[in-house]
Amino acid sequence: MTNVGLIVKNISNRYTVYIDGQSHIAVAMGKLRLGKRPLVGDHVSLEMIDGNWVIQEVLERHNELKRPLVSNVDQVLIVMSAKEPDFSYRLVDRLIFLVAIEGVKPVIVINKIDLEEDAVIEKIKHEYEDYGYKVVLTGKYDTLTEFTALFKDKITVLAGQSGVGKSSIINRIDKSFTLQTQEISKVLGRGKHTTRHNQLHAIAGGWVADTPGFSSLDFKHIDKSVLAQSVPDFKAYWEDCKFRNCSHNTEPGCAVKAAIDKKQVSKQRYEHYLEVLELIKGDRHE
Repeated sequence: MTNVGLIVKNISNRYTVYIDGQSHIAVAMGKLRLGKRPLVGDHVSLEMIDGNWVIQEVLERHNELKRPLVSNVDQVLIVMSAKEPDFSYRLVDRLIFLVAIEGVKPVIVINKIDLEEDAVIEKIKHEYEDYGYKVVLTGKYDTLTEFTALFKDKITVLAGQSGVGKSSIINRIDKSFTLQTQEISKVLGRGKHTTRHNQLHAIAGGWVADTPGFSSLDFKHIDKSVLAQSVPDFKAYWEDCKFRNCSHNTEPGCAVKAAIDKKQVSKQRYEHYLEVLELIKGDRHE
């Protein structure tokens, strides 16, 4: 009998697969290890053979991140604090670009809202909501109801700079989460012989990767034409550009620039996009 499960952990090609509410250890057929290797986040078909679960097939994969190495990610929560450290539009926008290039939905989470004036929070919120992004506000006295609801039935990765409170808000939802990741770190260590390890943790009816992705704002591997067609703000317009390979910079007949003039695209995000274009041209990263 064939079963379908979700891979939630991989240590040295021993896979923990979640099947009908229970976790089981499984191994992959040899043909899979040579071809399309199973990843954490994959939905797989399995059979019980001689008392062992065996992965027979990796089902269709919607996307695949490199850091962390996880597939079928539904969303990346870009967590930024309103204060301590100050909110950075530039950093959030660059993370949006990287997330969108990977074909994953970015969600903006503004933490520590109790440390900033309401008018400033509203300005930040509108800069993203007005252009179609989902924005969630959290703070010290927040019940986290809206934030918690983000995880249900989804595979999530967190992104954001150190100190914005990613761990603290996750730990407020599930106090065992920080303990789990600390224990994992102790077991694996950080030496060059560390076992390759990826894992999803169950949280609030969904799954979250145990390490934040997109920690390096490295654009040197990005093709500028891919970036030009990936920025969420541009998607409704770039197909109307005069040139199919338009980079929305100096080309005539650019529909994206026309949309900026009509305030249909964020001018600030466009300026941050131009900065990233320069990084790509210069083959460098920050």
